[in-house]
Amino acid sequence: MLDVIRDGHVATLVFNDTARKNAMTPELGDAVRAAVAELRKDEGVRAVVLTGAGGAFSAGGDLRMLERLRAASRDESRAFMRGFYAKYLSILDLEVPTIAAVEGPAIGAGLCVALACDLCIVDEEAKLALNFAALGLHPGMGATYLAPRKVGPQRAAELLLTGRRFDGREAAAMGMALRAVPTARVREEALATARTIATNAPLAVRALKQAFGVDRAALDAALAFEAEQQSVSYASADLGEGLAATMERRAPRFTGR
Repeated sequence: MLDVIRDGHVATLVFNDTARKNAMTPELGDAVRAAVAELRKDEGVRAVVLTGAGGAFSAGGDLRMLERLRAASRDESRAFMRGFYAKYLSILDLEVPTIAAVEGPAIGAGLCVALACDLCIVDEEAKLALNFAALGLHPGMGATYLAPRKVGPQRAAELLLTGRRFDGREAAAMGMALRAVPTARVREEALATARTIATNAPLAVRALKQAFGVDRAALDAALAFEAEQQSVSYASADLGEGLAATMERRAPRFTGR
């Protein structure tokens, strides 16, 4: 489900649930958090690459999980989402630079995890979206904090409000990714960048990581708001319609209920 590959001072974490295009499940999140905990103990690790197997970074939140949450109480779904976010955003706890190598789709919460990395190398043809609202769901996984941090508030608002798809070239042009490259070069470029970082002075690099780090208080406030609003979404008819429309491959008909 999650492969951990070591090459000198660089570690690569690979989402490997290819049957579901690396959809974000609680089990995969547990594996991410466990891997992060192990890497933090290893002083030999100087950079980490995060990527996905099977030509996909992540198709986003598991739809079966979303269906189950529709039957939960507001309190249950709110608490579940805070824990769910924490599993994947544990990537922020790494004290060394992180580089997302994004091939293929990175959708919704999957794209948010890439945004949580320090750098991102993206497939030119990647299928990207922050499509929460188009599904009938308030954004989560830090989207309302991480997206504005990368691309500015107005561009982030446009991406989140429309939920539109865009490719890797546009992601690079708007500053969401460092650069866009052909699919076959994505992981190679990310690893090359990681190896270059790993040759530099570890103490200086770790200090720079801290300097560039997220505002944890601001992120925590955003996550609390997102979990609350997602608990409202789970109880809504609109999310049920969004999930049904996705399964039936048709446009949703939202009613605001």
